[in-house]
Amino acid sequence: MDITGLNDEEVVQSQEKYGSNKIENKKENSFLKLLIESFGDPIIRILLIVLAVKIVFLFREFDWFETLGIFIAIFLASFISTISEYGSGKAFNKLFEENSKIFVKVKRNKKLINLPSEDLVVNDIIYLSSGEVVPADGIIIKGEVTVDESSLTGESYEVSKTAVGLNISEKNKLYKGSVIYSKECIVKVTEVGIKTMYGSTLIELTEQNPDSPLKLRLRELAQVISKIGYIAALLVFISYLLSVIVISNNIEINAILSTLSNPKLLFDYVIYGMTLSVTIIIVSVPEGLPMMVALVLSTNMKKMLKNNVLVRKLVGIETAGSLNVLFTDKTGTLTKGELSVIGICDYSGKKYSNEVEIMKYPEYLKILSKSLNLNNSSIVTDGKIIGGNSTDQALKKFISSYETEEIIEIESFDSTNKFSSVTTKDNFYIKGASEIITPKCKFYLDHEGKKQLIKNSEQINKLIHGYTQKGIRVIVLAYKDNKINDNYIFVGIALIRDVIRPESYEGISLIKDASVNVVMLTGDALDTALVVAKELNIYDSNSIALTSEEFNNYSNDDIKEMFNKIKIIARAKPTDKSRLIRIAQELNLVVGMTGDGVNDAPALKKSDVGFAMGSGTEVAKEASDIVILDNNIKSISMAILYGRTIFKNIRKFIIFQLTVNICAMTLSIIGPFIGISTPVTVMQMLWINMIMDTLAGLAFAYENPSLEYMKEKSKPKNESIINNYMYGEIIITGAYSAVLCLLFLKVPFFKDFIRYDIGNKYFMTAFFTLFVFIGIFNAFNARTSHINLFHNLRKNKVFIIIFLLVCIIQIYFIYYGGNVFRTYGLSLKEICFVLVIAFSVIPFDLIRKYYLLKNNKLEFV
Repeated sequence: MDITGLNDEEVVQSQEKYGSNKIENKKENSFLKLLIESFGDPIIRILLIVLAVKIVFLFREFDWFETLGIFIAIFLASFISTISEYGSGKAFNKLFEENSKIFVKVKRNKKLINLPSEDLVVNDIIYLSSGEVVPADGIIIKGEVTVDESSLTGESYEVSKTAVGLNISEKNKLYKGSVIYSKECIVKVTEVGIKTMYGSTLIELTEQNPDSPLKLRLRELAQVISKIGYIAALLVFISYLLSVIVISNNIEINAILSTLSNPKLLFDYVIYGMTLSVTIIIVSVPEGLPMMVALVLSTNMKKMLKNNVLVRKLVGIETAGSLNVLFTDKTGTLTKGELSVIGICDYSGKKYSNEVEIMKYPEYLKILSKSLNLNNSSIVTDGKIIGGNSTDQALKKFISSYETEEIIEIESFDSTNKFSSVTTKDNFYIKGASEIITPKCKFYLDHEGKKQLIKNSEQINKLIHGYTQKGIRVIVLAYKDNKINDNYIFVGIALIRDVIRPESYEGISLIKDASVNVVMLTGDALDTALVVAKELNIYDSNSIALTSEEFNNYSNDDIKEMFNKIKIIARAKPTDKSRLIRIAQELNLVVGMTGDGVNDAPALKKSDVGFAMGSGTEVAKEASDIVILDNNIKSISMAILYGRTIFKNIRKFIIFQLTVNICAMTLSIIGPFIGISTPVTVMQMLWINMIMDTLAGLAFAYENPSLEYMKEKSKPKNESIINNYMYGEIIITGAYSAVLCLLFLKVPFFKDFIRYDIGNKYFMTAFFTLFVFIGIFNAFNARTSHINLFHNLRKNKVFIIIFLLVCIIQIYFIYYGGNVFRTYGLSLKEICFVLVIAFSVIPFDLIRKYYLLKNNKLEFV
């Protein structure tokens, strides 16, 4: 065949018609774009509305302290989440740079030259050899090769390809991203860039991701809070106007009409009523929540990186904690993704697990080692095994030392013949499929290295069948003496398997303990999948295992009915994975997907959280939310644990914030009607907001993971972020705190205990102290649902330090706050009295917890 290649003019024409081989990376979001996107958070939207109202409508009495506080809360929340996601994006881009500068041998202008793979065009003629990556889709026009297509199919077994004419078929088609294992070939490029199978998969990745469970729950929370806030604000507005227009005028019609006919006075009342309303909205909205969510996600993202888990998208962490079902690949995820010889069996059925065991029989080892190494295309260089196919590499790894013989002829493995052989000066060695070699064996080599007559050939077949039933691949080894033209001498069988990762056992166990349904989706055969699934306790007698063909014979409704029992889909295609994810999401389940190949990318994208393996293709990583750098499924169980910890930390913070908010809102609503217009000053409220928002957010963000979280049931996707336990603590403890504050302000007993002053400055100092310490003690109530408030407290040193610091600063303000904080000092007796009253929230809440525990109503936070 005359192969001249394209000339310069033809290259230009081809590029204009079909495009180049360059695949543009997905454009990285700029810091500013990510920052703007963060304003879409439901709680932040409410805060932005409140901020606008304060600036536009209340400019006349502009409260810049409160306004500044809201602005800082919005900025910090947005900035923290943005900088974390931008940073993780940068880290991912470093991981992504693996396929940009690959050079390939190309025939151009009748000359063989090296060109960057990006410069290839359709109809280019390229030369590929062992170890090289296929740079574009094409057909083999000369030669034959074995190819690793694991990046496309997910399976590690090599595939034979050969030239069979110019018609495109699976026998001669090579795909971009696959790797040449052995031999050489000449390829004509048929597709480039996004038109390759590799590139078309990238197009699928542009689809919109589903909303994360956290986003859905925060959206629901924002709706609930905004409704409560708006209703309360409206009630306060109406109540205030009724108070100043009707009640203040003793319900006299003339007086009421006189007030209504005074536009200036009426305008002042409306403005002040709006001020009270906006105050209620501000108090009801937990403005520290967005910042805390961003903070808890970003801090845990850094912790997870130390555990070899790279989080690309922050919400991916929390979503991992909400998983209901995990679809996992087999090869490279549950298994090592590389073939290993797990033993050699002789004719008697005795299994040798390693070379040391065979050393007891030196004559047998002598023939076996030559059979494994002489008939082998791989070589050892600098302690590394290179070349050959995965089977040859596995065999050489098992025994690499041998006596050399002069090689006369080599016949490489061929998928048609199903064997490879080597002829030396003295012997002929052959290895391959049992059905080809076993019938020709008339003798066998015993463990003493002596040739014996095979009396029962079925013994070998039974031995082989016993191992193949277990999903183990069997290679038959035989040889013959060239001087005597007799039949083959059976040496033994090599047992080859993609070995299960040791850490997969613990990882799957932890994930199942977390009540996450694990389903194996594999391109491998059903028998092999069953062996792995049974060994990892994924599959049991009540489970269902289907092939891709069987799976597609069922309707979506049929699959939904049997969904909880399906544990294996064998020979799974990318479309099967995407369909199963869609069905699971229709069942309102939170879906996780693991994968490493190009074939996994669409499913990784469609799932609620995609886990890509660190050794996987860049396409899979681009589609994922989380990259498992060490390819360890146990790391996925850690991601689930961290996700659950994050969700719990958010819930704990919500309990704390809303408990204080309920107290503050009650005071704001009732206060003006009982003669208490400003129980807390603007500066005091700014300090309280700092405790509630920034400092408490930091404290709760550092709550450590606990393995007890992995024993809990996974939560439904539509479960509200506030459960019954939380409602109970927020309403009951919040109401108790509010009643405590109101009683302190209005009951003479409390006022009499504090030193008298015409301006009540000592009494209001005591009240400010009471309000702050009620919040501090409530933080301890909120951080655990255990009766023991010190449960795991020592593991969160940040919590201890922050609230100890708050106590010190608060005491400093009591004595040195002066007119700025309206604090003028308290005696030791007074401060102890206030602390005892504030501390009462702890035994009060413990009674509530004990009641729930005794009646088996204690939910998890």
